[in-house]
Amino acid sequence: MVGENIEVGVYPLDKAKEMAKQQELDLVEISPKANPPVCKIIDYKKFLYEQKKREKALKSKATKVTIKEIRFGPQTDEHDYEFKKKHAVKFLQDGAKLKAFVFFKGRSIIFKEQGQILLLKLAQELEDYGKVEQLPKLEGKRMIMFIAPKKSK
Repeated sequence: MVGENIEVGVYPLDKAKEMAKQQELDLVEISPKANPPVCKIIDYKKFLYEQKKREKALKSKATKVTIKEIRFGPQTDEHDYEFKKKHAVKFLQDGAKLKAFVFFKGRSIIFKEQGQILLLKLAQELEDYGKVEQLPKLEGKRMIMFIAPKKSK
């Protein structure tokens, strides 16, 4: 048994319960697989509260990844391309992942090569801001490519 105001040692269960009762605290089993099992005299509600608080702090420190999408057509003209590229640069600088895709409507699926060229051109021009996570891949009527932002130093 371990805890505050307690001599660390091995105690029978009845004595451990009595000691916890005297201090008006709870006897909590910390590691049941140990031989003998390790118990601690603590305020259980306070222990749960502290544990939740720790988990919440860890969660708040975790980074949340946002994914921004940019959609092109297989025959997107130069002005639209530049406009969308400017948005892509902003997204990557803000730390968001970029999902760029070419959407093929109807018979435009015959222009698969144009879509792939467009996405590869975008990847090449965004090289300074991010790195390609997944090369262009056709999924149904969409050709999708992922770009992750470069780590800022």
